[in-house]
Amino acid sequence: MTEEINQNYPKAYQQINTATMASGFNMASDVLTCSLLKTLAASKPSGSFLELGTGTGLSTAWILDGLDKQSTLISIDHDAKFLAIAKDYLGDDDRLTLVNTDGAEWFKENEGKKFDYIFADTWHGKYLLLDEAIAMLNKGGLYIIDDMLPQQNWPDGHQEKANKLIKDLESRDDLHLTKQLWATGIVIGVKK
Repeated sequence: MTEEINQNYPKAYQQINTATMASGFNMASDVLTCSLLKTLAASKPSGSFLELGTGTGLSTAWILDGLDKQSTLISIDHDAKFLAIAKDYLGDDDRLTLVNTDGAEWFKENEGKKFDYIFADTWHGKYLLLDEAIAMLNKGGLYIIDDMLPQQNWPDGHQEKANKLIKDLESRDDLHLTKQLWATGIVIGVKK
């Protein structure tokens, strides 16, 4: 067994990847993580999905590839420049709603919404408003985060934030939790 991706990449992946590199965006999700996101998305037929931190849409493309036709994905990001790339290549998918907003504002305006799958790839829903994100999960819903192993683009002091987040997640009694020392460091929780 190897870490090769031996499945088809999303149709728009290469175009988004090229546009991502040209844009200077350097926080795109690892392709191994993206493959896992697709696989886990396929486990939630007719599901309601939330991605916190669209970036340029690389991980969004993989999540969409795992969705069935009855599922929906809301993906939010605060940076219109990068979100525009996702919109250019994925905006025609009627299962997808791209939202340009501040994460804290989105949580405030959408309190009470429920999801079967949340990929938290930004501060809100991960380092900030964690309780609010977990509260949005349906029973059996997946909570997924990545970049929990040290990354080259981490600012000084970020390791301590990541360590604290892991301890916070481990102390919760409303999640079944698995930590994986794989790809960029993945944590998967399932809502009890």
